[in-house]
Amino acid sequence: MPVATALAIFFLIWWVVLFAVLPWGIRSQHEGREMVAGTDPGAPTKARIGWKLLWTTLVAIAIYGIAYVVYAQHWVSIEGLMAVFNKLR
Repeated sequence: MPVATALAIFFLIWWVVLFAVLPWGIRSQHEGREMVAGTDPGAPTKARIGWKLLWTTLVAIAIYGIAYVVYAQHWVSIEGLMAVFNKLR
């Protein structure tokens, strides 16, 4: 697999995982009773974006690693997928 393709796939996986990780551990100001004047009550009290970026990267590396092993070992092929989808018709 070319390096540019591998990086593009990793970036896509990372971006999808980021949106899955963003809500982890969020407490709004309304839930925490720590209202800051002039802000929305639903705004997070502590976003901890650094930890979320770290978790996103770790989870994305794990998912990419599994996908790469499946690709490199030829455990899934286009022909095999087409056979499954043709049976579903």
